[in-house]
Amino acid sequence: MKGFPNADAPSTELLQACVHCGFCLPTCPTYAVLGVEMDSPRGRIRLMETVWQGRVDVTSDPFEQHMYGCLDCRACETACPSGVQFGKLMEGARSQIEAARPRSPAERLVRRVAFHILLPRPAVLGPFAHFSVLSKRLGAAAILRAIGTRIGLARRLSALLDLVPDRASSRALPPTYPARGTQRGRVALFTGCVMRAAFADTNGATARVLSRNGFEVIVPEAQNCCGALHAHAGERTDARALARRNISSLEQLDVDAFIVNAAGCGAALKEYGWLLKDDPVWAERAERFAARVKDASEFLGDAGLSASPGPLRARVAYDDPCHLLHGQRIQKQPRALLASIPELQIMPLTEADWCCGSAGVYNVTQPELSAKLLARKVGHITSSGAELLVTANPGCQMQIAAGLRAARAPVTVVHLMDLLDRTYRDNGDTGGG
Repeated sequence: MKGFPNADAPSTELLQACVHCGFCLPTCPTYAVLGVEMDSPRGRIRLMETVWQGRVDVTSDPFEQHMYGCLDCRACETACPSGVQFGKLMEGARSQIEAARPRSPAERLVRRVAFHILLPRPAVLGPFAHFSVLSKRLGAAAILRAIGTRIGLARRLSALLDLVPDRASSRALPPTYPARGTQRGRVALFTGCVMRAAFADTNGATARVLSRNGFEVIVPEAQNCCGALHAHAGERTDARALARRNISSLEQLDVDAFIVNAAGCGAALKEYGWLLKDDPVWAERAERFAARVKDASEFLGDAGLSASPGPLRARVAYDDPCHLLHGQRIQKQPRALLASIPELQIMPLTEADWCCGSAGVYNVTQPELSAKLLARKVGHITSSGAELLVTANPGCQMQIAAGLRAARAPVTVVHLMDLLDRTYRDNGDTGGG
């Protein structure tokens, strides 16, 4: 097949922004590990250009290998002096693979279960998360590893269970958290799919911290998966459908901001305008909606804390989620919030801006390379001297926690909002909810 099959193809205008200078190379984790030009941002852009030129087939194995070998961490965007929007190019390239390349019945089944049954349906994803935690506690991972010496699928499933957290919370949150003290604004909490299914306690902590700092928080029932994982996997039609549903359900709410505590979700929600740019009915609505999306740390960091956190004697290191740092360019605010906690000792973390290897479902689709990146991250964490590793994305939490458990490292992974909530609650502030 010559060229790309549909209008979701990587934009030639965006491709032309790359001058192939190579500033991205030292920042690209896959290039650092593999040392292969085609596994660098510059090399992948060159491949996309050659498809447009008809010299490489979009259905070829090498094209798929190098496109899906990318973490889509977007570190190259931060480093790029030309402002290349690599994440948009990569999602476009993957969508062309899915549009043009036939998948086996097994691959189609896996995608259908993940993208059509689990992620968009909290009523299914929640029980699935609890079942996964129970299976892990009962030793299913060890059994699967034993079987996996002969059956590759069992080995892959055991690796997935290793990522499952020790507990999952999916309890429903109150519909409203009143502002405490002088009201400073009104926000809506975007609860997400994985967050709602397995990290509902973190959603509750986020709402309490916002409430404690003068913001009324509403928790809309009518919201669904943001579509980030769909877009990363080339399922752009499904991602657009989810975006339209969220916009339709939430755009009329009288709030100052839509607050997100998962970096990947926040980056996706902020790019709804790009996702729906070719839809004359939805493009402008998507841009307006995206302009009101704020990460919890971004919102609180910019607004400032009206309630001082209580003291916490601990050594912590902060690890930047890729889609918070590189996707949303949020770096200072989380660190400022940590610095506001009395007696907290913040330890420097080498390569805090590097991907941990989670990258959506990368640890599932590219387990070997993901494991190498995780080992690198765990090594830096254990040598930092930190007792707590703070981050702000569920995929990062699960990935890093699994690596630390495997290394038997005495470091606990915690979400920034959970840590802030703890400083209030440990000092006699129950906060409600």
